[in-house]
Amino acid sequence: MMSTATDPRSGMKQYLLGIYQPEGATPPDNLDEIMREVDAFNADLRAAGKWVFAAGLHAPETATVLRANSGEILVTDGPYLESKEYIAGFSIIRAEDLDEALTWGRRLATILGALPVEVRPLVDE
Repeated sequence: MMSTATDPRSGMKQYLLGIYQPEGATPPDNLDEIMREVDAFNADLRAAGKWVFAAGLHAPETATVLRANSGEILVTDGPYLESKEYIAGFSIIRAEDLDEALTWGRRLATILGALPVEVRPLVDE
């Protein structure tokens, strides 16, 4: 089994908090309030020394897929996989262990409501 990536400065493990969005979903009426809560969540991660990086992603149709095939690189517009849900954003956090990462993930899931949050350890190099 691969080991979980460890931040060399803090010695803590790193985890992905992936936010999934249903394809074609319209933003909720309270999107501004949700984004303020996400900003506060990120500020709390920073204050606790747990924040590494966070970003939102454009919709899957903006993706370009590159694939090696017989020495050539094939370029395809659109997502790699057609799916009903896609990753709309993510955070990379530091945590002592999976339990702590799940605690942060639960808090983010509470803010986001119906959007699933996937917690996954990063692989150590």
